[in-house]
Amino acid sequence: MMHDWSTGLATKRKGGERITDQEIVEQVRHAVLMQRLPPGTRLPEVTLCEVFGVSRSVVRKALTRLASNYVVDQRPNQVCRVRAPSVEETRETFDARRLVEGEVVALLAGTLPVESMAELERLARLEVEAFESGDESARIEHSLSLHFTLAKRSPSRVLGNMLTDLVLRTSIVVALYKRGGLGSCYLPGDHDDLLAQLNKGDAQDARLSLHRHLDNLEALLELSSGESAIDLKSILGQLA
Repeated sequence: MMHDWSTGLATKRKGGERITDQEIVEQVRHAVLMQRLPPGTRLPEVTLCEVFGVSRSVVRKALTRLASNYVVDQRPNQVCRVRAPSVEETRETFDARRLVEGEVVALLAGTLPVESMAELERLARLEVEAFESGDESARIEHSLSLHFTLAKRSPSRVLGNMLTDLVLRTSIVVALYKRGGLGSCYLPGDHDDLLAQLNKGDAQDARLSLHRHLDNLEALLELSSGESAIDLKSILGQLA
């Protein structure tokens, strides 16, 4: 099933409207998060131009933004590819996120305003509802939003910015390397437990709860290499 904005892109194409680089970013990112574009997939500019009906300058802007979000790798004089982080980089990314987000939740424990806790609880509920309805795309977005909200509320701006960066990195790693046949990386009760510790105000318990959550998430990964034959026009949608 196409994402709502994918249908919107098709409508724009038919109406002669221009597709923006941000819309291309969203479509490619969504395809990676939903495991439709495996690690190492080539993303030739000419193919993306055909898929989205845009100029190379628009595609290049989109690829640059995707690279800054750790979705793709850009190298001089080479075709852009979906990122394929090494096992070592993946482990290091999770280790760094445990340190940074663990400290963020410890600082936030017992200090979040009522409205902030309500927003986090709302996102946790939406994630459960999306999982139960089989909407994996929405589930991923609600989960990411919950962690981005923690980063935004961090008392330390530096740690908050670092956490935003690491959430982006780990979301791509999970999408690329979750175990084959696993329909979702949903972890029942993990977010509820974390929010309970934040509400209780125990910094150490909040940190431990977050560590358990990331440990459970990392355990769902299957780190391997390889390149698949990919039909970009089919996956991203030949909208012309």
